[in-house]
Amino acid sequence: MSLKERLSDDMKLAMKEKNKFRLSVIRMVRSAIQNVEIDKKAELSDDEVLVVLNREIKQRKDSLHEFTKANREDLATKAAQEIDILMEYMPKQLTEQELELIVQEAVSETGATSKKDMGKVMQYLLNKVQGRADGKLVNQIVQKHLN
Repeated sequence: MSLKERLSDDMKLAMKEKNKFRLSVIRMVRSAIQNVEIDKKAELSDDEVLVVLNREIKQRKDSLHEFTKANREDLATKAAQEIDILMEYMPKQLTEQELELIVQEAVSETGATSKKDMGKVMQYLLNKVQGRADGKLVNQIVQKHLN
């Protein structure tokens, strides 16, 4: 079952259960996917849907940070709940140890030796760990290995 089909089935289930919050989050992400499809004039693959999901999660995390900073616990709680729902559709996240091994492989594969080569390593990695790791964490680990 593709991610889009799963989202559609979960949306129907949320309607039946009268779970308005879950329904609104799923509708929001389906709308974002549909907007990208309209822009591209093509159906999105599961990998492309993951990119959209990742972007939506990142937006929620940024909002969560801002809401927490502004002492708006009500909005921060809502953003955290939205992140939890969206994370259900993401593949299993890599652990930091797994990520370390992948970064070491990427550094040796690209022949990177200094921070100047960070772009090559990041490009190699982002294709490899797309949707399975947070970009900030990947960036930090790469910087640690290139120092």
